Amino acid sequence: MNQLDALKQFTTVVADTGDFKQLAQFQPQDATTNPSLILKAVQKPEYAPLLAEAVAAHRGQPLDVVMDHLLVRFGCEILKTIPGRVSTEVDARLSFDTTATLARARRIMALYEAQGIPRTRVLIKIAATWEGVQAAAELEREGIRCNLTLLFAFCQAVACGQARVQLISPFVGRIYDWSKKSAGVTWDEAAMSGANDPGVQSVRAIFNHYKKHGIKTEVMGASFRNIGQITALAGCDLLTISPELLAQLAATELPLSQSLDAAAAQAMDLPAVAYNEASFRLALNEDAMATEKLAEGIRAFCADAVKLEVLMQKG
Repeated sequence: MNQLDALKQFTTVVADTGDFKQLAQFQPQDATTNPSLILKAVQKPEYAPLLAEAVAAHRGQPLDVVMDHLLVRFGCEILKTIPGRVSTEVDARLSFDTTATLARARRIMALYEAQGIPRTRVLIKIAATWEGVQAAAELEREGIRCNLTLLFAFCQAVACGQARVQLISPFVGRIYDWSKKSAGVTWDEAAMSGANDPGVQSVRAIFNHYKKHGIKTEVMGASFRNIGQITALAGCDLLTISPELLAQLAATELPLSQSLDAAAAQAMDLPAVAYNEASFRLALNEDAMATEKLAEGIRAFCADAVKLEVLMQKG
């Protein structure tokens, strides 16, 4: 059995791509997208018509409206290929505006519903800022399920659990990147791989906390740099993986065993933790890695949203 098939015994496998033509070969349950992945996809010849069609159908409307129609078009195409859910992201430029995030999320969901897609098949992706978490809490009360992304700190995960969001996406690879850069010449790749990878350790701590305290929010590890990070998280609720790494897993036949276990976590001595706005902001501020990577991630998604708008204007 290859490692991809073995992983599916323990974990729900999710494809992290806007390139929906690649999905069928890996048979993922769900799929995730973001502005960077959509931007990458629409620059390929096979996807350029989707951008042109969205622009033509909504010419004269504000760019943010055209953007949401394009995102939903990709989401609908992805849903034709997978049995589960697709994650569609709210514009990252709204990451610090709860009211605007709510409005955009509701509009995206309305566009899906207009295409006959039920709410159960869509997750609205929102950056895990304090404002984003508060928006997600309200959306969940309305029956709109959310995926809180750009999650690097334990306090972000705790706040999401308190808000009863459907799912979180703690980022593994970007924590690894920061830690490796910070360590400089002292970094020992072999010693810091697998279960010792700082990104892997972050997800494990969140997973154990959730299972210990009966928090229903799903944990979906994301942003992987290598398959060792993925196999070290076998047993996590979900893992969202790029097509390139899915292909590597499918081509690897080394043994794979479960690393994370909910029953084992329930037996651990882990204290309950809670945050209000002030304590959340302080905890995030105290975590240099999370502060830097959250800001960097939002900036990158904002930049790609602007690039996507430029392409739409040219169209």
